[in-house]
Amino acid sequence: MLSAPSSLWDSFLELSTGDLWLHIWTSTWRVFLGFFIGSSLALIFAILVGLNKQVEDFLEPSFSALKAIPSLAWIPLLLLWLGIDETSKITLIAIGAFFPTYTNTVAAIQGVDRKLIEVAQVYRLKYLQQIKEIILPAASPGILTGLRNSLSLAWMFMIAAELIAATQGIGYLLSDGRETSRPEIVIIAIILLAVLGKITDSLMKLAENWLLRWRDVVKK
Repeated sequence: MLSAPSSLWDSFLELSTGDLWLHIWTSTWRVFLGFFIGSSLALIFAILVGLNKQVEDFLEPSFSALKAIPSLAWIPLLLLWLGIDETSKITLIAIGAFFPTYTNTVAAIQGVDRKLIEVAQVYRLKYLQQIKEIILPAASPGILTGLRNSLSLAWMFMIAAELIAATQGIGYLLSDGRETSRPEIVIIAIILLAVLGKITDSLMKLAENWLLRWRDVVKK
């Protein structure tokens, strides 16, 4: 059942003259839109939870429970609530992108060295100044790590999203290859996922290195 490399290449050329690039574009914009929505909400809630004990006591138990729900368990509920159009797919991807950013950001904020806060208090920085100039910069490595993990998980949730009544996207290619008994299409879709995931992760890594260029760390 494993296709020969020549068969994979012929199938790739066949797809590339058809709707392959449309499938890639559809999956990519779904991933980035869901990632943007999920990670943005995660940053907002994580900053509130990380800076306020009362908010943490109120929200953290609920988020911890929601984080344990598998991605496939959300699909029936999202279909009932939002239908089979783009909204349900983007929402599922956003859910997947939410929790890595949220978890890492909360941990990074709560892990800021207390001595830095004491220095800020010595210089009589206001609370908002402490957040802007001390807490968030010190927590930024953990925050950016969470964003990278969220982007990777967004690609995984995209597959689950596109397996539900999709007519375009890489997840649709996977389903179509399975239903038509064409393993070469399935393998091509998997390779595309690996390549696109690697490209986006590398871009996030470059952005992380640029944003954290002030760090004094060992260069490899």
